[in-house]
Formats: sequence, structure tokens, C-alpha cells
Amino acid sequence: MEINNIYLASVKKQMLYYKTIAEKAMDQLDENQLFTTVNEDTNSIATIIKHMHGNMLSRWTDFLTTDGEKEWRKRDAEFDNPDNSKTELLQLWNEGWDCFFKAINALQPEDLSKIIYIRNEGQTALDAINRQLAHYPYHIGQIVFYAKMLKQSDWNSLSIPKNKSNDYNADKFSKEKSVKHFTDDELKKLQ
Repeated sequence: MEINNIYLASVKKQMLYYKTIAEKAMDQLDENQLFTTVNEDTNSIATIIKHMHGNMLSRWTDFLTTDGEKEWRKRDAEFDNPDNSKTELLQLWNEGWDCFFKAINALQPEDLSKIIYIRNEGQTALDAINRQLAHYPYHIGQIVFYAKMLKQSDWNSLSIPKNKSNDYNADKFSKEKSVKHFTDDELKKLQ
């Protein structure tokens, strides 16, 4: 398999994994907890969702043909306190991810070397994907951390639970070596 095909498949799996992690974290919260902030300089989970939604629509709409910072995007408004319901927030969340996956699924390996622009700064499509592969998990980490803080002792771990690394490793090393993406088993556990 060509390396570019492997790369695109890996991006899809990793992003699905991070999307799922955030959803499992949000599922553990009451609706009002999505809007909680600890001070004026922190964003609620709801605000992070609004920002990711705006970023995803802007970056991934006409990914190869138009600047990734669309004229219609209102980035500053993404950080205003939202008054959406949980249902509306999840609609924004899914709309953003649908736009991302539609764009990624349409890419051909040869597209990765094409030059795209974000705020008039040219970069390869591969670099633009890597940029978002760092950006979205950064915000998802914020969502998970915030959710864990809000939930406190009732938290259902989304990764290897505290003090369970030895058990986890023993299970992994008890199996035959195999070649697969790290998310293959992790996504099954989260479902």
C-alpha cells in the first residue's frame, strides 16, 4: 500500500478516535456542565465545541480550492458564551466532523502535495492536515480534562485507568504480535 494511502487511513482513524473520546467524555456530563467555566479566561466545553465547529467548516469546506479561513467565518463570535442546548451543540459538533470527514474521504493520495492556503499562507495539504491533527486533539484534551474535573469521582476512564497499566500491558503482551492501528482496539472499548 502506498504511504500516502496509509497516511490518509491513519488520519481518519485517529480523528475518529479523538472524536469518540470527546463524545464519551461529554456523555458523562449533565447539560449545565457543558457551559461551566472556572473563570473569565477559560472556555466552557460548549465554547470549545463552537470554536471547533467554526474551524472545521472554515478549513474543510472546499479544502483544496479556497482559503481555509473563509470570509464568512466569525471566529471571535465562536468564543462568546453560547446559549445553545446540548442537542444544538451536538448538532454543531457533528456538522463540523461531517465536513472534516467528507473532505478527508474525498482526498486522493496525490492531493497531499497540493498547495492550499490558510490566511493567504501556502502549505501542502499534508501540512494543513497535520496542523488540524494537532489542533483538534488539543481541544479534545481540554474537553476531556474539563469533563473529568467536573465529574470528579464518578468519572469513567477513557484510557488506561489509574494504577492499571500493569494489567493493560500484561493483556497486550499475552497476545501475538500484530500490525494494526493503535485505535482499532481502543475504539472497540469505547463503543
